This record gives sequence, structure tokens and C-alpha cells, in this order.
Amino acid sequence: MADNYIYLVSDTALGLAMVVDPTDAVVVERALRQKDLHLALILNTHHHHDHTAGNVKLQHDYGAPIIGPAKEGGRIDGLSRGVDDGAILTFSDLRGEVIETPGHTIGSISFYFPAIKALFCGDTLFSLGCGRLFEGSAVQMWNSLKRLRELPDDTMIYAGHEYTERNAPFALMLDKKNPALQERAEEVALLRKEGRPTLPVSIKTEKETNPFLRVDDPEFQKVLEKAGLPMDANPAAIFGSLRAAKDRFMA
Repeated sequence: MADNYIYLVSDTALGLAMVVDPTDAVVVERALRQKDLHLALILNTHHHHDHTAGNVKLQHDYGAPIIGPAKEGGRIDGLSRGVDDGAILTFSDLRGEVIETPGHTIGSISFYFPAIKALFCGDTLFSLGCGRLFEGSAVQMWNSLKRLRELPDDTMIYAGHEYTERNAPFALMLDKKNPALQERAEEVALLRKEGRPTLPVSIKTEKETNPFLRVDDPEFQKVLEKAGLPMDANPAAIFGSLRAAKDRFMA
């Protein structure tokens, strides 16, 4: 779980915090003690154990409710409230919206907090990539990515894993003449060399560099066709071919 991200959002004035996808309760509790915060809320984007492993201990130690996808309620330990698309949740003076983003899992959700320009999207959208289709379909994942792509350009993406450096070679193989992608890949290489995170990253940057967000772009479709991917009138079908190509590339 070395590449997992756990996100802690705090209200220091009230001494409260919420955590997103707490894979490791020990790490979370250490951070809470260091910052003198009480955990008030636990958010889960999907049921996978590397995003929920800390649920039970944190809930036991702090009494914090756990909010996660209603469609995966039976697979999330300690779930207090299952939520669906459009549900509103609050932490301190923040108001968050639930966006259903199935594809990686059948009930995966993302949490969008406009006031802090933050999108917590679990394993749906990564920088320069997207999640594997473990349970959902290519159509579902493409529709999910389109919804996230429609968020304001200055929205910052807080994804579930540090995968950017490993995603870069595939993106560059497809689109090596893209200057924005070249710049991002160089930035990522430097950040990782220095042991620094590549996240968060803006929606704007991903729209310019992430191949999985661009399969409905006619110009990018020409790039993909030159790379040997089959073209289709349906962008979801192109997305499916691209995701399959990435799976083979990783293997």
C-alpha cells in the first residue's frame, strides 16, 4: 500500500478532521495526534480493502461515521450511511457533492467540494491515467470520466494512488508530440526523483495530457489511429480499446 494516498481535511479552528479512504488507521491517528485534531467523518470512495482497511479501528477510536457508496454497502465494514449520486454531505462549513463514478468498481463514487476546489476520486481518475475495469464496463467508466472532466478547470484532483510516473510512458508512446504532456512528464519525473507527490493536479492539466479524457477528440482520435487502435463512432468503444491497450502495456 506504499502508493496509496490518504487525505485528511481539517478545520483547525474547531479541531476537527475528515479522512478520505483511510487505508491505514495507524497513519491517520498519528497525523491526528500531531495536529491535535479529532476525527469527525470518514469517507470511502469504493469498497476495495486498500481504501477501507482503517475504517473499523478509526470508527471505534473516534466514533466517526463512515459514508460510502450505497451500492457497495454490504462490502464496506462499518458503513454508517450509503449515498447515491447527487447526495450532499457536510463537514464543518464545507458542502460536498457525491458523484457516482462506476467503472473501477460497480458502485464507486467521488466526492467534490467546490469551496476548496477538491475532487476526491479514488481509483476512477488518475493523473495521466484511469482505473482498471475490475467490475464495471467501458461505457460506465467513460461516462464517469466525462462527468469528472466537466468540473471546473481549476478543480484539483486527489486520486487514490501515486501512479503518475508509471502512467507517463504509455501516454507519451501515444502522444509524444503533445507539448503539455511532455512538460507534465518532465515535471513528474523531477517530483518523483525528489520524493515528492505528483498530486493534486488540475482538471485543466488532465484535459490537456490524459489520453483517457480525450478519446472523443477528433484530432486525438487520429493520433490513436496512427498508434494502431481501432476507431469507432462510439467514444466509449475507443475508450475500451485504449484501456485494454494500457492493460497489455502494463503487463
